[in-house]
Amino acid sequence: MNIERLKLVYFSPTGTTRAVAQAIARGIAPRVLDVIDITKPDARTHPLPTHEDDLLVVAVPVYMGRVPDLLGEWLNAIQADGTPTVCVVVYGNRVYDNALLELNDIVRGRGCVPVASAAYVGEHSFSNAETPVAPGRPDKDDLAHAEAFGRQIRAKLLALPPSSKIQGVAVPGAHPYGGVTTLWNVDFIEVNALCPQCGVCAEVCPVGAIDPQDSARIDQVKCITCCACIKNCPQDARTMKPGPVKDAAIRLNRFCKEQKKPEYFL
Repeated sequence: MNIERLKLVYFSPTGTTRAVAQAIARGIAPRVLDVIDITKPDARTHPLPTHEDDLLVVAVPVYMGRVPDLLGEWLNAIQADGTPTVCVVVYGNRVYDNALLELNDIVRGRGCVPVASAAYVGEHSFSNAETPVAPGRPDKDDLAHAEAFGRQIRAKLLALPPSSKIQGVAVPGAHPYGGVTTLWNVDFIEVNALCPQCGVCAEVCPVGAIDPQDSARIDQVKCITCCACIKNCPQDARTMKPGPVKDAAIRLNRFCKEQKKPEYFL
């Protein structure tokens, strides 16, 4: 099977999932690369059509052991008919639970055929200088692994005769998925006097939860605690308040020190 066009889909508020997805794409080295970044709300307003001759890569972060709930509507609107698909999840060095299985199930239900899957580690969204959790991940070794994974995907597909039926790949996990899909509704971001109201935080927010005219005004119902606004603030004017999110960061720092390695299924 020739790989003419790769459609690379990712949701990546803090850039870790994007880095992994791009490395996989470099390894696949398609003739044509279409990048579909669904991080911003506007990008999730139109369904994605695919063709059986496309290769689709879908990469998402793991939230509470699951595929992020806010992506459900968009993912379940993918239009496919036998499209070979690579499913990738990126998690913060805790566990990816059943998220990879869930993503495989979702795309299979939309007419895709999962031909490869992988789980990579990215710096946890709650990670900071005080309580680091997988800092710097994905690192150069992770990205080299992702590129090699991409090359293996390419080799697998090129070895398939044009008329052969593509076989799906099995991944670990169990039904029901478990985990939590309802995110915290909590006031956890402190904005200090260093804030110049530059608007960067509102620009990077994947759900439009920050008022662009007043960065201290945050819609807690919309907020998905991704911490993109904290990590991207050019003045370090945004920090975590004491409370459940900061407590979770402390626990993760304490109990998730052993660095997990990428896993792939091909």
